[in-house]
Amino acid sequence: MGKSATLTAGPQHLQALERANQVRLARAELKRQVAAEEISAAEVVLSRPWEADSMSISELLMSQRRWGRARCRRMVVALGLPENKPLGTLTERQRLGLATRLRGSDADELRRDFAQSGVG
Repeated sequence: MGKSATLTAGPQHLQALERANQVRLARAELKRQVAAEEISAAEVVLSRPWEADSMSISELLMSQRRWGRARCRRMVVALGLPENKPLGTLTERQRLGLATRLRGSDADELRRDFAQSGVG
C-alpha cells in the first residue's frame, strides 16, 4: 500500500511544479504587458484572466510604471481592501471600485463596459 502512494506522489509533484511554472510565466507576461501599457491594470481587474486570479492586488498595481508600495498602499486603503487580497476573490463591487480608481473615469461607463463584456 505504501508503494502505490509513493509511485503516484512523484508524478503529481512534477505536475504541480509544471503548473506553478506555467502560472509564473503567464503572470510575468501579464505584468510586462501592464508595464508596457499594452493593457491597463483596470482592464486586468475587469477581465479577470486566469493568470491573475491568484495574483494579489498590490502585485498588479506595482507592475505599473511609477507605482511603488506607498502609492499602492494608499489606493487599497482608500478602497478598504487588504493589499494581499487575491484579484480572483474580489466581488463585483470591489472590482468596479478598483477599476474606477485606476481609470479615473465615470463609474457608470465602467459598469456598462463590465456588463457588455459578460464577465462576472
